Amino acid sequence: MFDRLEITVLPPGPRFPAQLRVWVNGEDVVEHAVGPGGRGPLAAEALPVGLPGPLRATSEPRRVRLGEPECTGGCCGFLSVVVQRVGNVVQWSGWEGPRPEDRPVEFDFGAEEYDAEVARAEADHGWRFPA
Repeated sequence: MFDRLEITVLPPGPRFPAQLRVWVNGEDVVEHAVGPGGRGPLAAEALPVGLPGPLRATSEPRRVRLGEPECTGGCCGFLSVVVQRVGNVVQWSGWEGPRPEDRPVEFDFGAEEYDAEVARAEADHGWRFPA
């Protein structure tokens, strides 16, 4: 059985531009791992227009930053994970984060479903504002 990924974008707020939130199996991974008030990566960086985003999985493992605590990642550390495609599975493993006791476990996603969710998030530009 594979884990279920959902990618959302929080609209811009008083302190931060639009940011990415990642849900796995119905749980907000960022909030769980960095605490309330933490933030995800900037949506514009995580979901770039016309380029493959950092969440795209390839056979080459890549460390992806997914969040930081309210005090900033420079203070307490960033939440990051290694994303890699292994056959028909996308693995998230090797978590690093500011609260070691709250780091997520390894997640395995069906590659087709994973690719579809990342493509859906990359194609949804509703959170962008005109310059």
